[in-house]
Amino acid sequence: MEWLNYNHLHYFWTVVQEGSVAAASRKLMVGRPSISMQLKSLEASLGEQLFERHGRRLELTEAGKTVYGYADVIFETGRELLDAVHTRGGGNVKTLRVGIADVMAKLVTFQLLAPAMRGEDAVRLVCREDHPRQLFAALAVHELDLVLSDIPPSPGLDVKAYNHVLGESTASLFAAPSLAAKLRRGFPRSLDRAPFLMPSRDTAIRASLDLWLDQNEIRPEIVGEFDDSALLKVFGQAGFGVFPAPTAVEEEVRSRYGVRVLGELEKTRETFYAISPERRVKHPTVTRIIEHAKTALFGAS
Repeated sequence: MEWLNYNHLHYFWTVVQEGSVAAASRKLMVGRPSISMQLKSLEASLGEQLFERHGRRLELTEAGKTVYGYADVIFETGRELLDAVHTRGGGNVKTLRVGIADVMAKLVTFQLLAPAMRGEDAVRLVCREDHPRQLFAALAVHELDLVLSDIPPSPGLDVKAYNHVLGESTASLFAAPSLAAKLRRGFPRSLDRAPFLMPSRDTAIRASLDLWLDQNEIRPEIVGEFDDSALLKVFGQAGFGVFPAPTAVEEEVRSRYGVRVLGELEKTRETFYAISPERRVKHPTVTRIIEHAKTALFGAS
């Protein structure tokens, strides 16, 4: 039976975490030659090269990324074990590592994840925001437990992951009060030549919104395009242009940003997915997130 030297694995994990052998040496208070030897021993035992050197930089190989994903789970579990032992009353603080597509509406993300932090079985959330392609890759090597996205993994992507549809929402158009007052009369024709703040072309909602504008022969003046939906809303709040947001969080958008609703686009829809490494979700917190989304957030959509 093969045995894994967890001391070697911990040195490797720390090097990746700290970004270099020198930084890991300072963190662990161990000499650099000793760390380098431990890394070579780990590579020899696994039969794989874990790093490629580019000048002074170390970059993970594909094998290294896989090993790091598992190492992260192992040492995160170790931290959870210590939490369980030291928490008063024997409580067990679990961690849920969630990847969030960088174009996801932040208010929708909050509504989806908030239930995970409530109740007696609340978890500690670790959220990572990135392009969906990067998040799906991280899910494949167990760096993440769940990915929230407005697009599913493409069929050509070599990732074993399963889509769980949380629900869908129409889009509504919003504007600061002064701009809304000008555009409400004659809506939607009033939007022609009006200033618009648009989601980036990487988003699913952008294609649907562009189609709606074309079908209604509306040519807005696009004054800004944003990956970050929260930043888009801040510019909209300041009166720079009309902007879309999911109707499912319409009340929250109005309340938080002090804007007005111009109208709902009933044929412009956005679907939201929870993507997991398993076909049948077993993680109780993920199950709670999915059930809450379907009943409370998107139940009326």
